[in-house]
Amino acid sequence: MAHGQKSPRWALTQGSFSLAPGLSLFSLLLLLLLTVSAADEYDYYSWQSDNFHNGRFYTKQPQCVDIPADLRLCHNVGYKKMRLPNLLDHETMPEVKQQAGSWVPLLAKRCHADTQVFLCSLFAPVCLDRPIYPCRSLCEAVRDSCAPVMETYGFPWPEMLTCDKFPIDNDLCIPMQFTGNHATQPPVSKVCPPCDNELKADNIMEHYCASDFALKMKIKEVKKEKGDRKLIAAQKKKKVLKQGVLRKKDLKKLTLYIKNGANCPCSQLDSLGSNFLIMGRKVDQQLLLMSIHKWDKKSKELKFAIKYMKSHQCPTYHTVFQ
Repeated sequence: MAHGQKSPRWALTQGSFSLAPGLSLFSLLLLLLLTVSAADEYDYYSWQSDNFHNGRFYTKQPQCVDIPADLRLCHNVGYKKMRLPNLLDHETMPEVKQQAGSWVPLLAKRCHADTQVFLCSLFAPVCLDRPIYPCRSLCEAVRDSCAPVMETYGFPWPEMLTCDKFPIDNDLCIPMQFTGNHATQPPVSKVCPPCDNELKADNIMEHYCASDFALKMKIKEVKKEKGDRKLIAAQKKKKVLKQGVLRKKDLKKLTLYIKNGANCPCSQLDSLGSNFLIMGRKVDQQLLLMSIHKWDKKSKELKFAIKYMKSHQCPTYHTVFQ
């Protein structure tokens, strides 16, 4: 915010403002903006500002662009145009798509009903005449529900999403849209995250690209160890689909872990007779399970994904969780 500019304040007495039936997310944001700054000149397509924002100098003026269909994280978020540069300092659409892509699997976990609203408010902010950040309470709600899921995969809650950075709820900000007992509240017997994946080609490929390695293999034994679930591979030959960080000695005595997964259900592990498609990451010398599917020879989705793996060039997500 420029020096001397008055900080916008949400004038209503309620501490939060959620979507009324039939009111789109974009309509809510526009209503917020017009309520607190009705006297300001408003131009949907341009900004009367210089290139300096939040202590960073941008090479381009902020602009309105269409949210592309292949920005899967936000394409169906509820509005069609986004601000670029976004609120995470991504200046180009290829950079936005690259960094947003690794968050798509988290949406499938349904860890919180507002995960998409929160992430897209930063990756693809709505195209208004000033940036509108997510409220701190929205960040905290999504973090508290989704950080345990991310921890299962060896990802900490990233520094770039530290909730203290975001405005408190009586500022102009995006509040929670689903309050109370939202539909994604984790039940007591929530399925282990690596086991809660549909056998769909796009789902398989998202996990494939987010994983360090991928294997076709059999599992000899499953144990519980210090709150984790330990998967011990059978000594039979394993087919390496993506070797990544795995070394030959890792493959000889392969042991994988489901972090904090000692007691959560995993139907794939109820019977160990078949082959499995295993994808995982190496974190602190441990091999963590990212996704597990029974190797269904009749599945067209699986066949397509395995074939696609041979030619697909995965994007690089090296900065997303830092």
